Amino acid sequence: MTVDGETDLRAIYAASAGRLVAVLYALTGDFAEAEDAVHEAFARALSRPAQLRKVDSPEAWLRTVAMNVARTRFRRRVLLDRILHSGRLRRPESTPPISPDRIALAEAMQDLPRPVRECLVLHYIADLTIADVAAVQQCSVDAVKSRLMRGRRALAARLGDKEESRA
Repeated sequence: MTVDGETDLRAIYAASAGRLVAVLYALTGDFAEAEDAVHEAFARALSRPAQLRKVDSPEAWLRTVAMNVARTRFRRRVLLDRILHSGRLRRPESTPPISPDRIALAEAMQDLPRPVRECLVLHYIADLTIADVAAVQQCSVDAVKSRLMRGRRALAARLGDKEESRA
């Protein structure tokens, strides 16, 4: 099968994603991990269409990529477990529950453009300064300020904060 563009990749996804997830699920024992590995394989195929066009069996190539992704993640988890067991790093005592307000905020943020969402997260959740956010996003301080203002307004409108949405 020759792969020629995004349309063919959609057809390959429709025809083989289910089988690939089933294979990866059997290997990993974790359905979410299997889906993630398969989605990562398709993302790599989208970023390297010329490479996928060269192979005789796109599904076999995708399976190999997905298996390699799963293996890499497994190795990293094993390494983290070793570090945790050695005492060099400690797991948090407990993870605080996520409040309904946080869930509503996270859902509302998904509708924002990625640069605006990143600015809000980096500034308000990761506690970076505006200058640091500009450096991370490789943009000007003024662009960050503008994105923060647009993001606050959009969130206020979505979450029902009357004062902020009028500002």
